[in-house]
Amino acid sequence: MTRSDGLRFRRLPMVTMLAAGETGAQAGMKHDTQLVHLGRRKAEHEGTVNLPVHRASTILSPDLKSYLGRFDGDRRFETVTYGANGTQNARALASAVAAIEGGHGTVVTASGLSAVTMALSALLGQGDHVLVTDSVYGPTRRFCNDLLSRYGIETTYYDPGIGSAIDTLFRDNTRLVYLEAPGSLTFEMQDVAAIAEAARSRGILVAMDNTWATPLYFKPLAHGADVSIQAGTKYLAGHSDLVIGVITSASETLHQRIADHVMTFGDVAGPDDCYLALRGMRTMGVRLRRQYESACRIAAWLAQQPAVVRVLYPPLESDPGHALWKRDFGGGASLFGVALHSTDLDAVARMVDGLALFQIGSSWGGFESLVAVNRMPLPRAVIPWTETPFLLRFHIGLEDPDDLIEDLAAGLQRL
Repeated sequence: MTRSDGLRFRRLPMVTMLAAGETGAQAGMKHDTQLVHLGRRKAEHEGTVNLPVHRASTILSPDLKSYLGRFDGDRRFETVTYGANGTQNARALASAVAAIEGGHGTVVTASGLSAVTMALSALLGQGDHVLVTDSVYGPTRRFCNDLLSRYGIETTYYDPGIGSAIDTLFRDNTRLVYLEAPGSLTFEMQDVAAIAEAARSRGILVAMDNTWATPLYFKPLAHGADVSIQAGTKYLAGHSDLVIGVITSASETLHQRIADHVMTFGDVAGPDDCYLALRGMRTMGVRLRRQYESACRIAAWLAQQPAVVRVLYPPLESDPGHALWKRDFGGGASLFGVALHSTDLDAVARMVDGLALFQIGSSWGGFESLVAVNRMPLPRAVIPWTETPFLLRFHIGLEDPDDLIEDLAAGLQRL
């Protein structure tokens, strides 16, 4: 459906795969229904609506035989064996996320960044080569440059718009392509399907950071990726009060490989955070839909303001990545960039500091609106980012969009 302001709203696709053991949800149900029911096994709830918090380090065994066999076969992936490997709350959250993603299984980690670093380090080894989008999240770039290199793993950054031509960068030791669409800060789109097809033809794995769209608006695994990563800190939790990460794999082999790696490193999310993330997931559909609609309206308004060079937001028809977004995505996040004409830091400070409803902060996905200011140049290895000196990043919360526009209008006057 096309609006008069050049934005498109897309209907959400249905999920057709549920994790094994789920109850209260049927294959083919729509996202909002699944979000309410996934991860709920009635036998474990004892009559409560939400799964109680299971705080535990020691897990007792009923007898010696079960104790000695607690890690046998797939038991370490399917049952609660030790608190550091995740309690019932982590299992419930993982089950729900795997179902929404359409994956074989999900591993829960302590943060979004640890989900990235655990996935990369699980899939790469000494002597390997990894291709990473040049628009990648800054801490991911730092991990590749500072830590992967220390262990003999080479990183090559590629132009986000490369598409199927990425095969020209493949080497005999290329093991993984790492995507992020749209890109962190610059919101550049990628042709995920074309890159995944090129990688598959050479037996190369594909992993994608899908935090921006969430599996409600884009499913990496359905577009050829092998691993989908989310910072559950953002929309999954939705209330700016916890950090958590999730890694979902398309196959049993990859899931178990990553799960074993995470357990070996002792990376674990606490049961209280898992509880809150799963509780936040129940309302993610209605929150994200409202925030996306507000973001579309505000982004379109900002694009018309004289102080703005352009708005970086793929749902806008003027955005260079709009065609790819329109083809592949069911909607968008409430996060976008704004490039300003101003080169005066004091003027930008007057604008930002005086905002009443936009708090200054670098995270996003919660119910409150945020603004972050990034100074150029951004770290790039392939094509320099040549936007004006200041790039603002706005996250649109659940406030009334009329109030947010009024606040921004006053801010632009100060600018």
